[in-house]
Amino acid sequence: MKSLKVILPVAGIGKRLRPHTLTTPKVLLKVAGRPIISYLMEEIVKIPSPELIFIIGHLGKEVEQYIKENYRVKTSFIYQEEQLGLGHAVYMAKKFVKEEDEILILLGDTVFEFDLLKIVNGKQSLVGVKQVENPSRFGVVQLKENKVFNFVEKPEKLVSDLAIVGIYYIKNAGELFQSLGELLEQGRKTKGEFQLTDGLQSLVNRGHEIGVFPVEGWYDCGKPETLLATNKHLLEKHSVKVKIQGSVVTQPVFIEKSADIKKSIIGPFVSIGNDCKVNDSVVRNSIVYDNAEVKNSVVENMVVGKSEVIENRGV
Repeated sequence: MKSLKVILPVAGIGKRLRPHTLTTPKVLLKVAGRPIISYLMEEIVKIPSPELIFIIGHLGKEVEQYIKENYRVKTSFIYQEEQLGLGHAVYMAKKFVKEEDEILILLGDTVFEFDLLKIVNGKQSLVGVKQVENPSRFGVVQLKENKVFNFVEKPEKLVSDLAIVGIYYIKNAGELFQSLGELLEQGRKTKGEFQLTDGLQSLVNRGHEIGVFPVEGWYDCGKPETLLATNKHLLEKHSVKVKIQGSVVTQPVFIEKSADIKKSIIGPFVSIGNDCKVNDSVVRNSIVYDNAEVKNSVVENMVVGKSEVIENRGV
């Protein structure tokens, strides 16, 4: 009997978010006070009886612990020892998936606002897309009659501005795994990695129809500036009013109760983690992670790391 398997590749080391990802898995970095992966899980658990397969790597045990402690869903974890690309990561889930199963692949380092039930209740394979200004950062699709005829991974020339947003629904798992298996056997890489887009292209070449659906609410958390942009958006949607005696707080913000704020101006668009200390400072459009200290400083458009101390900056 076929079922839906949800594959979540979360093994990335998060190079562009170092040093923060040296001690925290990228998907557990917090935006608006919550781990990135929690926003995705919030949508996944709306699917009846989802079976989840996590592909973990760098600091993977922390991801496994977080999921097991916070969600009661059927879950498997596969360790990816070597980062060989998204196509390779997805192929590692093969032993947990039957050929006739449907699969939903979701990238764990993004936040999106979309009803997944609309996709998994559909009658055809689909990928989520969004128009972007800089398609060279993403995989993109080219369309003919609203069906994909070409997948291009991080195009150097403009061929399409429809970026793939990290949501892939495939009606027949066996066909995709066959295509990915052939890529690996042939050693066929694009930009040095086994790409999921190449596997999907093989499906299309064999006559497997893949449609698209627009995702307007899509927020990339892959580098500091996009992490801050996502934090800003989520605070606008989910923040709760905070008052701190002796300080000025401009909404929206998220401030952990254990944070110690004195004689400071906080906000707008600021998240402050557990046991942080902020004294005689101004903090705007920034994320301050647990145990950090900000003293006599102006902090703006910054991600302040765990236990980092900033003193006498910008004043």
